[in-house]
Amino acid sequence: MATAAAARHVVAVPFPGRGHINPMLVVCRLLAAADSSLTITVVVTEEWQGLLASAGVPPTLPERVRLATIPNVIPSEHGRGTDHAGFIEAVHAKMGEPVERLLDQMMLERKPEAIVADTYLTWGVAAGARRGIPVCSLWTMPATFFLALYLMDRWPPADDSEGEEGQRGKSLDEYTSYPALSSVKCSDIKIFRTWQLQLKRTAEGFSNVRKAHCVLFTSFYELEASAIDALSQMVPYPAYAVGPSIPHVPLGGDTEKIHHEEHIKWLDAQPKNSVLYVSFGSFVSLSFSQLDEFAMGLHDSGVRFFLVARDNATTTSLQQISGDKGLVVPWCDQLKILCHPSVGGFLSHCGWNSTLEAVFAGVPLLAFPIAWDQLVIGHLVADEWKIGINLREQKNENGIVNRAAVSAAVTKLVDLGDGDSQEMRRRAEKLCQASRSAIQEGGSSWRSLSDFVEDIIKGRLNVAEISH
Repeated sequence: MATAAAARHVVAVPFPGRGHINPMLVVCRLLAAADSSLTITVVVTEEWQGLLASAGVPPTLPERVRLATIPNVIPSEHGRGTDHAGFIEAVHAKMGEPVERLLDQMMLERKPEAIVADTYLTWGVAAGARRGIPVCSLWTMPATFFLALYLMDRWPPADDSEGEEGQRGKSLDEYTSYPALSSVKCSDIKIFRTWQLQLKRTAEGFSNVRKAHCVLFTSFYELEASAIDALSQMVPYPAYAVGPSIPHVPLGGDTEKIHHEEHIKWLDAQPKNSVLYVSFGSFVSLSFSQLDEFAMGLHDSGVRFFLVARDNATTTSLQQISGDKGLVVPWCDQLKILCHPSVGGFLSHCGWNSTLEAVFAGVPLLAFPIAWDQLVIGHLVADEWKIGINLREQKNENGIVNRAAVSAAVTKLVDLGDGDSQEMRRRAEKLCQASRSAIQEGGSSWRSLSDFVEDIIKGRLNVAEISH
């Protein structure tokens, strides 16, 4: 990749949530590694600086990736799940001004070459335009979902006369003529529309993203080739797929042990591919009734499982239900667990970062998508990539997947002798190899990142300053 003598500065502004900050930090690491002249400043709230410090993140960042803070003008990360709509509104209304003040301070020393801003920051593109700084929009969800939102004006009308039953089997590709959208179901769109504020701010963000100067995807070409090809022809600027945006973990094969965590001893004692890893991410919450059904279904299946419960009280309760076949912990290093040789499946909410980690580890999925892009990812996993089973489609009239359905799906996924399970594993391994090849020198994501860095260095993203 190109290297230049003169120092260059890029500012990165993630949406203030773990699922957005983590991939942004990965992209910043990649940029710093790609060119020794780049210095990247990542803008976070004071609270997030503390959270990252407690997780040991800043010391592990490259020297040329540094943090800068704005005041805590938005609700705390610890409570945002209780009022997600209010959190979105606060990010929209209160976060832009302090970020712009910080940009103005940076401009006194030197004008940044570019701003990498999360697509969901509705004010991000305008903040750069007012200062004549090109803005690169970072999308931390599937490129397929970006395409669906970019074509929001082609969605079927909300009052479609066919009704829910008529739309149940239909996909968005029938309305847009883009085959890449076959995994976006009209029934999902109906759910999206119930989140009115989120959809409103998303529509605003996608109106603004048309004025950006490029878009970065945390996906990789081989995973979403059709969507990335469609977007490359559609958007009025370069599109770079630089993923999978996951932390690098040195892998040493089946004999490698993961140290410094006591619960790894339990995994080390289990047969290869025998354990189902269970986690629903850092933000999404399940009802106690659904958690109980999962725990009882896992117990009934007889399959060994490793479950992340996120807090000590829930951990104790679920461990009692689970019995001696399962291990329940409050937290763990997810990617290291997925790459452990004893893990043979992943029951997940299908957040994009978790999905990319499962793909990187070559582990098939039991998908239980709950909201937003997760609904689309569940279809991608089960219907397009065919590396798992979508449990959401087995909900009963009360909106719960019962213990029998959980037990049957778990048993099928982990049965190494089952033909469908074998095919899912074969396809998961193929995507695993593709994900690793993409980020190696000469791979699709490596080339895409090289092009992005070169465009920054050569000023191809430059934009004239505007007054509004």
